[in-house]
Amino acid sequence: ATLFSANSFVMYPSTAYGNSMRILLALVAFWSLGPVVMYVFVPMYAKLNCATAYEYLEKRFHVSVRCLASALFIILRIAWMAAATFAASVAIAGILGGQPIELLGFQIPIQYVVTVGLGVVAIAYTMLGGLRAVMWTDVLQFFVFFGTILFAAILLIGQSEGGASRIYSTYFEGRGNMLFDFSLDPTVRFGTIAILIGSFLEGLSSFGADQVAVQRYIAAKDVKTSQVGFLINLIGMGVVLPGLLAIGMGLFSYFHHHPEDLAPVLIDKIVAGEAKSESLARLSEAAGNAWPDPDRRQLEEFYAANPGYVRTDVLANNLQDQALPRFVTLKFPPGVVGLLVAALMSATMSSIDSGIHSITTAVIVDFRDRLWPNLRPKTDAGEMLVARCLVLLVGAMAVTLACFVGELGDVFAVAKKTVGAFAAPLLAVFALGFFAPWARTIGVFIGTWSGAAITLVTMAYYPDWFSMWFFPFGFFVSVGLSLILSVPFLSTKEDGTRYTYWNVIRSKDDAQSGT
Repeated sequence: ATLFSANSFVMYPSTAYGNSMRILLALVAFWSLGPVVMYVFVPMYAKLNCATAYEYLEKRFHVSVRCLASALFIILRIAWMAAATFAASVAIAGILGGQPIELLGFQIPIQYVVTVGLGVVAIAYTMLGGLRAVMWTDVLQFFVFFGTILFAAILLIGQSEGGASRIYSTYFEGRGNMLFDFSLDPTVRFGTIAILIGSFLEGLSSFGADQVAVQRYIAAKDVKTSQVGFLINLIGMGVVLPGLLAIGMGLFSYFHHHPEDLAPVLIDKIVAGEAKSESLARLSEAAGNAWPDPDRRQLEEFYAANPGYVRTDVLANNLQDQALPRFVTLKFPPGVVGLLVAALMSATMSSIDSGIHSITTAVIVDFRDRLWPNLRPKTDAGEMLVARCLVLLVGAMAVTLACFVGELGDVFAVAKKTVGAFAAPLLAVFALGFFAPWARTIGVFIGTWSGAAITLVTMAYYPDWFSMWFFPFGFFVSVGLSLILSVPFLSTKEDGTRYTYWNVIRSKDDAQSGT
């Protein structure tokens, strides 16, 4: 539940509506990484009795690598929380009509009101309840958004005149490469290779090298409990992800047969200057600029006469994120609209609370307690105050950033670009530590930092690349640079080499001793 956010709630139906069903292959990647997480990462953390995932990296390399990895995690999780909150604000604002709210004489966009409101609530109960509150609220929130997914899917089938078979035939009719596209062109959206490799590396980083997940393994009473919990997680993915994609298929089918219901959203965006009527622009140019700057009435007339252009322009302007909120406002029974809003809020808060709690843990354990132990308060009350202040600071940073990440594109692009440059290099550090005994501290430190920087620069120079390519790009650049830079130091003996995977797992020493 904690890694299932409003990103997922909006992203998967939007993706299925706008592009293809190839994203379903991500499920294959997630299930493939299951054995690696259950039988490599979880036993390693249990054997070494780590307080954070990054404590292992100090044992294996040096405190500098530990701090670097922890810093990468902090950056990526703040960005991830911002992306999740942004996704929720997009959907909820659409459901509420998108009109600004007047507060103290100022017109405030509703996205900002939603963003701040969600952040304040999640920060508050995380401060009050700690990890136990985070985990139990996540459990309850899971059932809220799972129930909403099930209800939305049933309602969409009911709204379709021909039922599920009509939805299926409408969705695939006249559309090629919907399930597979093995092109290696990095600009092809949702290419099969990019999804399989990118999702595998993204998932492995999230479930194996990320404190948000690792703190669950550490908090569990034993290894078997962690493994069973992760197995349940994989089963949950097998239900939730296809359900969300089915909703996207239903939305496509409904608005394909009723484009007039989606046209007002498109027209509002064009009038507000946030979108452009690509179809009308082409036709106007061919007719000698008949409508160079159309007003609302002209747009309404154009789309009423040419309903087929609604879907074309929605996709051209990346407005497929608005399909689900629009359907909810039109077809959900009045009392049930709040169910979706509650589900979006639940999914978002389950991400924010876990993010700020795990970041706070990393800051305290990996930085303050390790580098500046003299700053630790003398009393438990003082320690609690410091932790709560950090929770407040981290949450405020994520909420502030959420107000600006919309410039990166649609929800899918925002979700992947905000973490891609940091998640892949972070995974690379652990892969090198586990399986490359010849990797050396200085090579790994410089190679990982450089890999993250190169990935960020590549994102800036190649904005048309499909975002999932940045995961294998960042991972292999970081691994390659780290190994190359380690070569001059191979003669340098490092005690941490005994903390490679096989050495640790075969060790019969007491885990509590850390040896």
